[in-house]
Amino acid sequence: MAKSQSGQGIPTNLSLAQFEEFVWPHLSKGRRGPARKLSAHALFNYILRPLYLGCQWKELPIEKDQ
Repeated sequence: MAKSQSGQGIPTNLSLAQFEEFVWPHLSKGRRGPARKLSAHALFNYILRPLYLGCQWKELPIEKDQ
């Protein structure tokens, strides 16, 4: 008989509400330099994927329209 795994898995995609509650308060906000083209939420989710999958950075799909 197969055992079901209970517990939490590693998150690979956070909702905006989760990001703003758990991650955003711990990040420093830049005051200098050019404005970001991607939101901090999108960048964080892009970083979570290769950390979980172990893929190469150059293979990371980044959407150009955000």
